Amino acid sequence: MTAQQREMIDQILRNSPFDLGGDVAAQRPLLDQMLTSQPLSADVRTTRADLGGIPVIFIDIAGIEPRGTLFHIHGGGFALGSAESSVGLASSLARKTDMRAVSVDYRLAPEHPYPAALHDVTVAYRALVEESGSADHVVVSGESAGGNLAVELLIAESAEARKMPAAAVLLSPMTDLTVTGESYAGKANVDPAISAEAIRTRAADYLAGTDPGDPLVSPVFADLSGLPPLLIQAGSHEVLLNDATRLAEKAAADDVAVILDITPGVPHVFQAFAGLLDEAEAALDRVARFVKDNTPQKAAA
Repeated sequence: MTAQQREMIDQILRNSPFDLGGDVAAQRPLLDQMLTSQPLSADVRTTRADLGGIPVIFIDIAGIEPRGTLFHIHGGGFALGSAESSVGLASSLARKTDMRAVSVDYRLAPEHPYPAALHDVTVAYRALVEESGSADHVVVSGESAGGNLAVELLIAESAEARKMPAAAVLLSPMTDLTVTGESYAGKANVDPAISAEAIRTRAADYLAGTDPGDPLVSPVFADLSGLPPLLIQAGSHEVLLNDATRLAEKAAADDVAVILDITPGVPHVFQAFAGLLDEAEAALDRVARFVKDNTPQKAAA
């Protein structure tokens, strides 16, 4: 059954009109439609708010007393996606981990290039920690470009000796904006949705002249010392595979506790297909174990 599920997901992505590297005006609504096509579970509660002036959506699961807050950063190549369109994945993460989630509506490129997005997630994270009174019950999560911003957030907080979250969960993170990983060519034929060309297009929008090898935009080149425990998940059928494996290798070399979790035969951010793909459910279960292993039982009152 799982082979049939993987083939179904592959065909859905290959037949989709969405193009990560396409014109943002056309692709933004297509991505939002794709990500919101499945209705949310009836027990998902969303609340629009702001953290430090940055718009966010808080996501609660009815009947769950949260052990903390999952600070989620959506993907979309820095130019697409939104807090609202990420509620489906963020709510799945919240449900599995017994956490409350908050998804950040950071500014998008090319209208707002680097460092706008990183500024927004940093301001929102610091406001959340201030409101919570502690970072011990906060876990940062990010998907794709959001994984990039998640790591860069951690690097910035470490550099300024600020309060670090308990852990971080990175789903198919985009970590090398020089686009030099071997998997960009090696996985080109099996990745149903993303290409090196698309990544280069979106990276150029975000960078707006910034050196793509700068550790402040490509965390695979950064000093990761002092970061909290990391869980990095990716699929073997994605051109960004080496962005994940190289980040894990760099984190290990810098004495960071890191788990690299590769699922064979599945695409970029496959966890978003929970409910349709057994591997997605299993991966979210592993996220739950990781989060619970790295956070106290109940959030402080």
